[in-house]
Amino acid sequence: MTPAIFGLSGTVLTDDERAFFRDSDPAGYILFGRNISDKAQLRALTEDLRAIHGRDRTFICIDQEGGRVARLRPPHWSAFPPGEAFDALYAIAPASAIEAARVNAEALGRELAEVGITVDCHPPLDVRQPGAHDVIGDRALGSDPLQVAALGRAILDGFARAGVVGCIKHMPGHGRTTTDTHKEMPTVTASAAELESDLAPFRTLRDAPVGMTGHLLFTAWDSEQPATLSPTIIGDVIRGQIGFDGLLLTDDIDMEALDGSIPERSARALAAGCDLVLNCWAKMDDMTGIAAACPAMRADSAARLDRALAAIAPVDSYETAQLLAKRDALLGIVEADRA
Repeated sequence: MTPAIFGLSGTVLTDDERAFFRDSDPAGYILFGRNISDKAQLRALTEDLRAIHGRDRTFICIDQEGGRVARLRPPHWSAFPPGEAFDALYAIAPASAIEAARVNAEALGRELAEVGITVDCHPPLDVRQPGAHDVIGDRALGSDPLQVAALGRAILDGFARAGVVGCIKHMPGHGRTTTDTHKEMPTVTASAAELESDLAPFRTLRDAPVGMTGHLLFTAWDSEQPATLSPTIIGDVIRGQIGFDGLLLTDDIDMEALDGSIPERSARALAAGCDLVLNCWAKMDDMTGIAAACPAMRADSAARLDRALAAIAPVDSYETAQLLAKRDALLGIVEADRA
């Protein structure tokens, strides 16, 4: 099995993609807006992906947070709020915010499960910092580590009730970034002591089945390699200080924060200790290059993948109306408080 998550070019598999995926046997797939038109089409696409290797449980993921990070949108899917909505509610009613985050995630997860998506790259556990770049911004669950962990746990629990697996991100913390990693490499100069608050939510939720790295340079830990490519940060910080032993994905390996060719970056990330490389853009040359450059999946990575897939479960119903109504009633507390 190739230790990679690959993207697709359109709403149906091309013949070349089908043949390549059959031969390379990637660990999973990621979907974007270009792959989506309506529920029937998307369900047919995910069933097609599962059929390639005959696996009922297949790692098929998406970025569906809510707010500006949403691949599934109305009119075919519900609108979901960004993390900031739950942050605002937590400030006046913490228990209500936790319940709102849970039922929101369960509704979101049921919509994903209905179309065969098994993993959501959510929640971000990045602790929001004043003056940081807005690439995280309103996606954050707050600026207090305990609050971020509490809301993150609620989201994971909601997904679990929907039979979907969540992915905590972006380890070891993206909240201090001063630039957008899609465009360039951020350098974080905070001390190891200061970074303890960034690690705290990840440490609390270290038992999550899936996690994702961030492409940031942390001078306190490694002044030369960003987290995704750093054996020190992955081994000593993510696996060590945080204690995360779940399936570790890279953030999109194509981001401009990293240098070198896509296959070179991928091989370096795996050598540093990542379990899987995330490659989003469905460029066949890049995907074939990754498959050629990277060794077969390690035994420990395969075991982590199996554990993550074991958490996928069928649900009895995909109805979400009651869950969404409860969420909206709880979030309405904020407006009532302001009135």
